[in-house]
Amino acid sequence: MPDICIIFNPTAQGDRAQAFRKRLTSIKREAVLRPTRGPGDAQGLAARAFQEGFRTVVAAGGDGTVNEVVNGLTRSQGGLDQVKLGVLPLGTVNVFAKELGIPREFDRAWGIIQEGRTLSIDLPYADFVSATGPNRRYWVQLAGAGLDSRALSLVRWELKKKIGPLAYVWAGFEAMRPPRPRVTFEADGISIVAEAVLIGNGRYFGGRWPVLHGADMTDGLMDVAVIPKVSWPRLFRALWLLWRDRFSEDPGTTHLQVRSFRLTTSDGVQLQLEGDNVGPLPATFGLLPRALRVLVPNGVSG
Repeated sequence: MPDICIIFNPTAQGDRAQAFRKRLTSIKREAVLRPTRGPGDAQGLAARAFQEGFRTVVAAGGDGTVNEVVNGLTRSQGGLDQVKLGVLPLGTVNVFAKELGIPREFDRAWGIIQEGRTLSIDLPYADFVSATGPNRRYWVQLAGAGLDSRALSLVRWELKKKIGPLAYVWAGFEAMRPPRPRVTFEADGISIVAEAVLIGNGRYFGGRWPVLHGADMTDGLMDVAVIPKVSWPRLFRALWLLWRDRFSEDPGTTHLQVRSFRLTTSDGVQLQLEGDNVGPLPATFGLLPRALRVLVPNGVSG
């Protein structure tokens, strides 16, 4: 029996998803395929894969699929210690794959999984209260609250199908309308009220923007960009700096590296993890150092 379990969304659209479906016959000889049936299903499939003895579990999809698979592995004792995570990037943005240098081309990404080279990276988490009660949700790449989580709530999915990642840009402009969200960041005796708090385990945020320039997935720290006020002039200046990979020089942003922190609000601001709003603030953040084993290309080091 193959040692690899692939969890994938059979309804995924796009060229990469079509290429994946064309390769299903050949992959079946090398891995067990488990299709999802709806949102959240990948968590249960990942937990089941570990319990059945699979020691490589592959998330075939976007950043949301990766997040669900990782959270599924945390459900069982030993899941993180014994399982290697593989990624086949089939989503619209695939920020985590970009961070680790995993190519979008299917054959090359599949080759990385077969080679089996692993990197142990930090695994951050957020504790918050959702509609179902107290919740701990792990994440691997990005999180945030404020203007970015408001923008996610404004993304029009029909527009996303037509123009892809640009739909998020359009929603970002719409999120600038008043009244602006207010979020309080608290860590190590520091307290800052902000309109946007961007959090990363890696450098890339909101697509392929190197927002958190100094982030390292293996340093035991989360990188945070706290933006007290976002005006149109500041936004365009920030975009210019991002284009030049110099966002860390933005004078209107406070950049921090922390092991834990807390976000609060009085405005009902949502918390977003990996590009999905998961529940309202408050939330407390921490991380497990080098707890997640990921299959990566040669040359990627930590």
